[in-house]
Formats: sequence, structure tokens, C-alpha cells
Amino acid sequence: MPVRGRKHSATPLYTPEQRMRRDASSWTLVQGILAPLQFLVFLVSLALVLRYLATGAGYDAANLSIILKTLVLYTIMVTGALWERDVFGVYLFAPAFFWEDAVSFVVIALHTAYLAAIVTGWLTPAEQMLIALAAYATYLVNAAQFLLKLRAARLQAAQLPTPPAPGALDDRLELAS
Repeated sequence: MPVRGRKHSATPLYTPEQRMRRDASSWTLVQGILAPLQFLVFLVSLALVLRYLATGAGYDAANLSIILKTLVLYTIMVTGALWERDVFGVYLFAPAFFWEDAVSFVVIALHTAYLAAIVTGWLTPAEQMLIALAAYATYLVNAAQFLLKLRAARLQAAQLPTPPAPGALDDRLELAS
């Protein structure tokens, strides 16, 4: 039961040293570019998948868009692991990003299941598209996790006595995984 009149002290997302490493890492910029790119690919692909499911037309375009989305996802996951190593000293599952990384693996598993389905001919095209929609729904959950982390990083930075360097990104913008 919470004690009245007492604020919970949240663990900071970054220590001052981690914040400096984050701002100095070239992977921070890479993540900042890849995250919105992945979201744009997702939106186009989602429209193509929904069009296929609604009309039966455009399977090839939907399929190619899902493959592209998966390749961007793999890229952002690898570069995100490199970012995490630069900032936290581990490739994955740093305490500050444990749940985001865990959900990212579910997103990757679903995207990979889609690829396996098209390579092996497993399932019908419509069923394959349903796997893609499950992957996309999980991706949206993961993207929300990272947006919340970005917001937490910005709030934490606003409470610092000195603001971060101009142009420094506040957080890894991994909308993916």
C-alpha cells in the first residue's frame, strides 16, 4: 500500500555516464533514422496487406512489403544491439530495456515465421498475411514501449541541471522490434 504524500523515486533510465555514451554513440543517430523509416515501411505494408485481405488483389506487393519490413526490422535489431552495447555494455537485455528487448524477440519471431511460411509454402497466402498482421500488432506494442522510453528519457533530461548537448538524441528510437 503506497504511503500518502510520498513520491515514488523512479530509477533513472540512464546514469550520467550512460547518457554521455548514448549521446556519443553513432548508433544513436542510426536508430533515430531507422525507427521512423521502419514505421513508414510498416504503414505502407499494413495498407497493402489489408488491401490484399479485403480484395484478394496485390499479393505480390503485400508480400514484398512484408519482406522489406522484416529486413528493416532485422537491421534495427542488430544496430539496436550495438547501441545497447555502446550505452549499457551489453548487447541485449540491459535492465533499462529488458521488456522492450523481450517483446522485440516476439516481433522478430513472428516476422521470421512469416518468412518461413512463404519460403516453405506453409499456409495459404491469406493465412500468411494473418501471421504478418500478428507480427504488426506486436510491433505496435513494441513501438509504444520505445516511445514511452523516449518520453521517459526526455522527462529525465528535463530534470537534469544541465541540458544535453544540442542535437543529441534523447533515446534510441527503435520502433520495432
